[in-house]
Amino acid sequence: MVTIIDYGVGNINAFLNIYKQLNIPATTAKTAAGLDHATKLILPGVGHFDYAMQRFTESGMKDKVNELVVNQKVPVVGVCVGMQMMAKGSDEGSLPGLGWINAYVHKFDASQVSAKLPLPHMGWNDIQIVKDTPLLKDLERDPRYYFLHSYYFKCNDQNDSIAETNYGINFTSAVNHDNIFGAQFHPEKSHHFGIQLLKNFAERC
Repeated sequence: MVTIIDYGVGNINAFLNIYKQLNIPATTAKTAAGLDHATKLILPGVGHFDYAMQRFTESGMKDKVNELVVNQKVPVVGVCVGMQMMAKGSDEGSLPGLGWINAYVHKFDASQVSAKLPLPHMGWNDIQIVKDTPLLKDLERDPRYYFLHSYYFKCNDQNDSIAETNYGINFTSAVNHDNIFGAQFHPEKSHHFGIQLLKNFAERC
């Protein structure tokens, strides 16, 4: 069962609507008990890093999710701030991240982002697939996704980076380490490109 972790941050209904359209069973979890039958996890996230981490901790689901992902190797995909939470930490806050991926989240350097490329990075942009992975299978040529962020994910091990995007600099826009996947962009807002990615996660990852 695809289970969307509902800790009060993220567009939960958009994921549910896509999976309903695909005829793929999906549900939400608001408590640790709600995670009991999860075989795939989606960790959404929007807004400030520390706020998201705090809400996740307060939800009572953090320890159970950590057990499922780290020890039981349940596949998980983090979206936007949900992906950033998988790193060790972020320039945006002081709280530690989940540390599932050896990475850190940095703020875009304004000196590298011209007036034509304002912050936040908002709107549609291309991704360049740099590593073969089930998450990014069968995408249409020149896949484009919807972004909204001012901070970017930097892997300490480049083998974890599976897609890059250019916004003044090349940055990692999707990651994969074992059973852990992440997308800096919003597949739930990215029309057919995002639908294929979420289908891949449910059926192939």
